Amino acid sequence: MNTLADAAFGGHPWRWPLPPARTPEERWLRAVAAGGQGRYAAALTDLGALERADGAGPLRSLAFSTRASFLRQLGWHAAARPWDGRALALADTHSDARADALIGLAADALGVGRFALSARLLDRARPVVGAGTSPRLPVRLAWVSAELAMFTSRGAEAVEHARAAVALAKDLGSTRHAVKSDVVHAAALCSAGELDDARRVADGALDAAEDSGLLPLSWALACLLGDIGSATRPPDTIAEIRTRSANVVEDRGGAWSSR
Repeated sequence: MNTLADAAFGGHPWRWPLPPARTPEERWLRAVAAGGQGRYAAALTDLGALERADGAGPLRSLAFSTRASFLRQLGWHAAARPWDGRALALADTHSDARADALIGLAADALGVGRFALSARLLDRARPVVGAGTSPRLPVRLAWVSAELAMFTSRGAEAVEHARAAVALAKDLGSTRHAVKSDVVHAAALCSAGELDDARRVADGALDAAEDSGLLPLSWALACLLGDIGSATRPPDTIAEIRTRSANVVEDRGGAWSSR
């Protein structure tokens, strides 16, 4: 695994500065890695170049999906939808790109309260994900499936999907996917009323997010723990992590829909 792939989907997501990209695929990997650290300005620079590139093929679709995922991370679900729509239009028969776009559209719909549409899009994504796609895609599918179950008051089902994501992420070997899976798991446990377990998972995930430089995930975990309380940190420490993470993300080019 080269340095950019390791930063994007491996065990060293905190790497910075990143080496320059030599190919369209490396440009996408560089954008993914930068976005995971909340370095949105840098990530969008690489995505913009990839979106304008001739001959990039399915990577242009992945670039649009990635741009949409950044918008969702910052709370802009409605704004993400057109980018995921463009990604789907460009995906054609490329399984990874098509699955990414469909899962992204399902997450967009979920974020604006269109739960039935989200469920239909997930149903469309499942057979694509099962057709030899990248091993990161079943993790993403499990995340959004868990989130849909949470939003529709099916806590036990949400926990099942979240635990599947945790197991899949462990096999994937991606620190970022592992931490995000723990975020989803903690939230699912909350929706099922299992608050002690939710605190345990979220506290551990916050340690990992902070150690790995995954500031958007640190912010999300601090928001969750601000609501349910941490078992290991006082409320003022959680509030400080939330504020600091949000401020650094803004300094790095992110614009929150709300804080």
